[in-house]
Amino acid sequence: MATGRALLGIIALLATALPCGPALAAAQPSDMAVKAAFLSKFGSYVNWPPPAASGPVYLCIVGNDPFGGVIEAAIRGQQAGGRPLQLRRFAGADGAGGCHIAFVQGANAAATASMLGSMRGKPILTVTDARAGGQQGMIHFVLQQGRVRFHIDDAAAAQSRLLISSRLLSLALNVRQRP
Repeated sequence: MATGRALLGIIALLATALPCGPALAAAQPSDMAVKAAFLSKFGSYVNWPPPAASGPVYLCIVGNDPFGGVIEAAIRGQQAGGRPLQLRRFAGADGAGGCHIAFVQGANAAATASMLGSMRGKPILTVTDARAGGQQGMIHFVLQQGRVRFHIDDAAAAQSRLLISSRLLSLALNVRQRP
């Protein structure tokens, strides 16, 4: 699968990128650009239940938007499983029910927890960032030794009737297994 090879290529490139002094470090993508690149690829490794399994794949930024224009550049021309990828932004969880992938970041941990709670059980792949406090979505970004990595809660994905590909699960730092 070409998109699988593309994701693995991006991950291999990012995993080998080491800070090598100020000049080279400035040329490396920011951690938000790396996260945006991951977000643009996650949809190719998730199966949604009907009716969410047809039409465009909506990638939503819910709450605070740490990406700015970086996310638009990352998704431009991208597809997820042969479906067009489209971006939406929401100030809160209201209206986010039509999202397939939701990057969730509240103003604080309580706000993030509230937004995640309103999406629980819906076929929405929730993604969070370590900057959001202790609250974690199904995929949770962390910085480890200067690299963007992620954890996956496959048990939470199963509760929302989502199936995450073993190829993506194999790239996670750790996986909370399905029951």
